[in-house]
Amino acid sequence: MKAIVAHKYGGPEVLKYDDIPRPEPKEDQILIRVIAAGVNPVDGMIRSGMFAKYEKAAFPMILGADIAGVVEKAGSRITKFKPGDPVYAYVSLKNGGGYAEYAVATETEASPKPKSLAYVEAAAVPVVALTAWQALIDTAKLSAGQTVLIHGGSGGVGTFAIQIAKARGAKVIATASTANQDLLKELGADGAIDYTKTKFEDAVKDVDVVLDSVGKDTLARSYGVVKKGGFIASLVARPDPTELKTHGIRGASISVEPNSSELAEIGKLIDEKKIKVIVSQTFPLTEAIKAQEQVATGHTRGKIVLKVADEPK
Repeated sequence: MKAIVAHKYGGPEVLKYDDIPRPEPKEDQILIRVIAAGVNPVDGMIRSGMFAKYEKAAFPMILGADIAGVVEKAGSRITKFKPGDPVYAYVSLKNGGGYAEYAVATETEASPKPKSLAYVEAAAVPVVALTAWQALIDTAKLSAGQTVLIHGGSGGVGTFAIQIAKARGAKVIATASTANQDLLKELGADGAIDYTKTKFEDAVKDVDVVLDSVGKDTLARSYGVVKKGGFIASLVARPDPTELKTHGIRGASISVEPNSSELAEIGKLIDEKKIKVIVSQTFPLTEAIKAQEQVATGHTRGKIVLKVADEPK
């Protein structure tokens, strides 16, 4: 099969379009013919070796945790899927990622593709939607009537976080640049803050939950806007225990896990038109380098997706 492969850590130039053996599913795996693969900022971080001190990659390495495609083959212990089923998944890189014509996934990583989405849109969902869900619902326990401040509302995680919070019955305030103010409102934000013109801490106070996917500076400025007993969830740094104690709030740094039942819940909200998927650009698989360079700018609206194969008729 064709795949984008890295044989060593480094910049985008280490990514090569190569022929490699097609993976064979184990008894607890499905083989998926990949139609589209999502591109996330973390892909470039893994490629550069940022996490090598915690976990060494096995080379040759195929990046990409987000995929949408069709089940080609199912292992003997698979009960939920059969060949021909349309699926989307958050795949483990240990078994080979999604920048490839085929990938393998377990039943805990894959879920039926939302019927209302094309494969390119579906591939934009798993990692960022699960990150938003696990931060807001599982960790911060966001409930109806609460107010949440979402930093970076126009990005991959932010676009889903706004809509998941609204579906939960929360009031949403989100930050983004001038160009993305209309998008925040379109996604359902009750309040939109242009961070290039207004300091969010001057415009907001007494929120129940903050979700930060922007940076340490934003996190440092967020403690004071959370009401006592509230929660800060950060994707970028560990909240400072001293600041949390001083303000009488709780916090956690968020990492994301594959979860097929949550992916199914998210798919249901998508098919009920409560969540729309924002894909700003698609690239062919051969242009994975360009896709990663764009994502690395930190100014992508929604998601970027690699188109691996034509949509099935």
